[in-house]
Order: sequence, then C-alpha cells, then structure tokens
Amino acid sequence: MKKGGIGGANTKTGLYFEGKVDFLSFIKKQKNYTVKGNEIFYNKESVALSFKKNSLYEYLTKRGINYKKFISKKLLPDDAVFVIINNTFFIIEIKFQRVAGSTDEKLQTCDFKIKQYRKLLSELNVEVKFIYILSYWFKKLEYKDVLDYIISVEGCSYYFNYLPLKKLGLPVPENN
Repeated sequence: MKKGGIGGANTKTGLYFEGKVDFLSFIKKQKNYTVKGNEIFYNKESVALSFKKNSLYEYLTKRGINYKKFISKKLLPDDAVFVIINNTFFIIEIKFQRVAGSTDEKLQTCDFKIKQYRKLLSELNVEVKFIYILSYWFKKLEYKDVLDYIISVEGCSYYFNYLPLKKLGLPVPENN
C-alpha cells in the first residue's frame, strides 16, 4: 500500500490501537501526558482537546455554533482531536474487523465525511484532517483499491492499528 497506509508497532512515537478504544485512554498512558476532562496536557501545557461522538456538538454549541446551519445530520466521530499548536481538528475513525461486513463500504465515505466536517467546523477557522485507524484485516489485497482511494482524497489517510503522535503534531515523549 502507499503512503499514509504505513503503520508502525513502535509505541515510542505513537499510539498502538488494539480493538475499539478511544484516543484519551491511550494518551493518558503516555509519558508526560495528562488529561483533565477532555483537555490534553503535555508537561502541564495544554496541547489538545478530545471529543467523542456527541461531545463534539456540545463543544460547538458552547462556541455558539448550531450544526444544523452547516450539515443536515450529525456525524458522530469515534474521536475528534483538536491540536492547538497546529489549529487542526483530526477526525479519527477506528475500524476493526475480523470478518467481511458493512465496514468495507464505510471506508469509501471519507471524501463525503471530510467535506461535511469542514463545513461543520468552518466558523472555527481550523484545518480538518480525517484518519482511519484500521485493523490488519484491511491489509488484504482485496482492500487495495479502497485504501488507494482513501489516500487519494486530500486530507484523508489511514494507519494500521497505530496512530503516530507526530502525524497529529503532538509532542513525542523521548523515552516512552
């Protein structure tokens, strides 16, 4: 597979996902990271905010944004991480599968979803990126076309069981 589809197994530089788990659970375990509510700190400095599912809409409401003015139906991200230093929202969708099923077709929706999230978050004047975290099931040759498609969409990428902190612009602990 191509760029954006490489995944590592080195937890020193990122988060290794096993099963369907959320971003905050992993970040809490990383050296020098702490979490208070949905706010993420590195060496006691606020570096990001994390929102799961409906909590993204609670955040937008507090910012005076009514989602219905931008999109007709809520999209509920597995995680939406706003990285303060690079003014970017990373929409993270975790797709783990062990047998063929409906997730196959969900992978073909990144173009639509990133456009919807960009409309939704437009008043915040932020960049939006969309990342799939995929189980190794999707390394099968039959997924080559859809994986190539994902990386062909500007702002979309994927990783296998792994999310590099550097990709998000978050600090990488020296000794993890």
